[in-house]
Amino acid sequence: MAVAMVSCGIPTSLKLIEKQPISTPGFFNGSLALNPVQKLHITPKRLALSGSTIIPKASVTAVEDGSSQETAAVPTPKVVIDLDSDPEATIVEVTFGDRLGALLDTMNALKNLGLNVVKANVCLDSSGKHNTFAITKASTGRKVDDPELLEAIRLTIINNMMEYHPESSSRLAMGEAFGVFQPYQKIDVDIATHIHVYDDAPERSLLCVETADRPGLIVDLVKIITDINVDVESGEFDTEGLLAKAKFHVNYKGKALIKPLQQVLANSLRYFLRRPTTEDASF
Repeated sequence: MAVAMVSCGIPTSLKLIEKQPISTPGFFNGSLALNPVQKLHITPKRLALSGSTIIPKASVTAVEDGSSQETAAVPTPKVVIDLDSDPEATIVEVTFGDRLGALLDTMNALKNLGLNVVKANVCLDSSGKHNTFAITKASTGRKVDDPELLEAIRLTIINNMMEYHPESSSRLAMGEAFGVFQPYQKIDVDIATHIHVYDDAPERSLLCVETADRPGLIVDLVKIITDINVDVESGEFDTEGLLAKAKFHVNYKGKALIKPLQQVLANSLRYFLRRPTTEDASF
């Protein structure tokens, strides 16, 4: 894998984040008493928002059939935040067909969030140009484990994509409020929510959520999960056009979730994500 050291410093403003007071600044471990300084518990087996095995990419799409020749001309933007692949850094992958350049502006914006891009790699395949960054906190040299900062990373990248590739806003949920071009599909009509909980191992379960994307979704999902005393052990968050896909390894007191608790978790998320439409068979 080709690796390039990156060091940049051009300030870029973060336009999309509208700061809201929330009570979940980080991941929490099975307690309703939220501690503002608490972070996701990390052990050699864990990776903040990550696990010891690679989580498979979600194969189910929640976008209804409604593509057109007009939308086919614009590739689907994808932003993957992965804390599973590297024990030392947060891996971020950005794809927008073959239209993305070196993304120096994006790396500079990430530096303004107090992050270091320690490695960068570009590869090209049939699905487009994949720009991959390894990111750490500048203050600690460690990977990102704060959902607010993970959300800031995601929105910074999407903001820069829409600024330098305005046509991408027609394929992004954020384009409805912030983009030059409105999405061709209507988020409240064309995107369905799917929620599934699987037995993954004796000590953890795998929670998969697919729903319409919007700002603040990472933070809100983590808060809902931890509000019912379920621990977030690991995971990955993908933005694929209008769709957000979250995959979390979760546990309850170090054990996999029993069926009644899986139902409670799915119902809580289903209620929170009731708009856009949540399918009856999604949990």
